[in-house]
Amino acid sequence: MTHLATGRRRRGQILAAAAAVLTLTAVGGCGTDDGPAAPVAGAGPSVAATGQGDPSAAASAEESPAAPAVDACALVTKTEAEKLAGTPLEDPLEKAAADRDTCTYTGPVTGPTAQVEVYVGDGAKKFLDIDRELGHKLTPISGAGDEAYAEDGTVFVSKAGVWACVRLVRSEDPATYRSALEAVARTAAGRL
Repeated sequence: MTHLATGRRRRGQILAAAAAVLTLTAVGGCGTDDGPAAPVAGAGPSVAATGQGDPSAAASAEESPAAPAVDACALVTKTEAEKLAGTPLEDPLEKAAADRDTCTYTGPVTGPTAQVEVYVGDGAKKFLDIDRELGHKLTPISGAGDEAYAEDGTVFVSKAGVWACVRLVRSEDPATYRSALEAVARTAAGRL
């Protein structure tokens, strides 16, 4: 009788664990890409959801995510970044086509301390949202896109729903670079 009770309890534990795994997989996917992908806003119903189309085409579409519409390094060129920072900067690192939503120009190792960071898309918007939550003082910028703000060392700009952010790291007072940052925001907005 003891073996029978132990066996039932063990089987119950295994079934409970299996149910938990299935529930997690159905709800969140457990970080795998084995299940159907969540629909992308504005992309319409997926092939899996409609049961139409070529499954191999759907698989290849899921394997290669769409590249950002705007390359962050094209929003602020190296020459413009150097003018903003007031010092020579290194070329940005080469990035894969799918990772063009950030661009960083760093100062040479010999100094001075300088870095210009450019973000475009969801990352730029998240940066702004976090700064708002932290209570950073954001000042509106006129003539830059549909919406634009400046804070010490950083500008945010939006045009047609796409956000971009330019951040300058220098050891001097951020007010020194305020007008140059606002000019870069206007330039970047024109390229969005």
